[in-house]
This record gives sequence, structure tokens and C-alpha cells, in this order.
Amino acid sequence: MTAEQHPTADAFARLAVELHDTDGVGETVEAVVQFAVQALSCRYAGVVLNEHGRKLSIASVTAPVICELYNLQLEAAEGPLMTCLETRGPVWVDDVAAEERWSPEWSRLADSIGIRSILHLPLTSAERPVGVLSFFSEQRSGFGPDDLAVGHILARHASIAVANARNEETMAQAVDARKLVGQAMGILMERFDLDGDRAFEVLRRYSQDSNTKLRDVAQELIDTRKLPRAGGAAARQ
Repeated sequence: MTAEQHPTADAFARLAVELHDTDGVGETVEAVVQFAVQALSCRYAGVVLNEHGRKLSIASVTAPVICELYNLQLEAAEGPLMTCLETRGPVWVDDVAAEERWSPEWSRLADSIGIRSILHLPLTSAERPVGVLSFFSEQRSGFGPDDLAVGHILARHASIAVANARNEETMAQAVDARKLVGQAMGILMERFDLDGDRAFEVLRRYSQDSNTKLRDVAQELIDTRKLPRAGGAAARQ
């Protein structure tokens, strides 16, 4: 490793520690985009995430103007961002003004913002698409092979960090849901003189009949100390 590469390696080491210490997906992607601007010396950066395998959402940007560019592509289902998501490969736009692969509206908007070149890299976890990490430069040919290599490293760090943050949030939600259901069961057991199995069955049946998540049914019972009529009837059966 050359002397010039040492700062980059050290910076990635610090980023790995910082991502490990972040709390939640929001803080994770915010740390990624802030580091991205420094790592590739670009003007803007952003992250779009794939929510639940279908819905796409803008997770973090370093400037509001990037939201405009993202939203145009998300609404039209066309553009370099969408191509990156579909192909799960890097999309490199060396000169926005000369680009003809996508609609003119996209290139005009990018040009009006002052963006001249773009690099989109896929975020993946266990071969599943997580989202896209984007870099935006005010210079034509703003990204070279070295930038692509550094971007790939950052994308890998980001993919792992986002996947871990999502897993932690899911586990936290599961623990919270179990606590809520347990409290709701206790209310039913006391009010209707039910055992644990019967109390859970009441919650489950109302959840199915009303097409409401079990967690939400439990929360409603805890908040109001009342079970809707359908649930009350079930409790007395």
C-alpha cells in the first residue's frame, strides 16, 4: 500500500467503527452519505433503500436537490438509479449532457442542478438488493477507476451496516410486540377470568377478524382498557 492509500484505509477503518456504533438505519445511512462525499471528493451523495423488497424510499441525501432527481426517476420508473436497481450493477454517467440512455427530462434536471457526472452503486446483502449508493459530481468525467474501487468498498460497508441495523430494529420490534401481547393477555385474563392460552386466542381471533396486526390489537387494548365488541364477544364465548 502506498503512502497515498494509507489515509483512505485509515478512514475506512474509522467508518467501520462509526457504522457499528450507529443507532438504527437512519443514522447508518446518514453516516454513509457524509463519508461518501469526502471519500470521492464529490459534491453530493445519497442513498435509496429497498423497503420490504418492493417499495423504494429516499433514505438520506446530502442536499435537498438530490431528492428532486431521485423522485423524478422513482415516479417515472426510469433513469440511472432504476437501472442500477434492476441490474444490480454499477451505473456510470460520465457526461450528463451527452447521456441518451434515459429520458431528456432526467438529464435536463440533473444539468439544471449543476450535476455533470454520476456514479450509482448497488447495495446488496446476501445477494438481495438493499438499495443504491449514489455519488454526484459538478465536473464532467468526475469519477475514475480509483473512485469506482473506493465506491465499491464503501458500498460493501454500507450494505452490511444497513442489513445489521435492520436486523436489530426487527428484533427490537419483535421484543416490543411480545411485551405488548403479554400485557394485553394479562388484562383479558383478569377481566374475563381466562387462562393464558384462551387470552391469546381472543387476541389472535380479533386480529384475524379485523385484519389488524396482533401487536396493534394488543396496543389498543392496553391504551383503552377495552376490547372492541367482536373481541369482547369472543372473550365471553
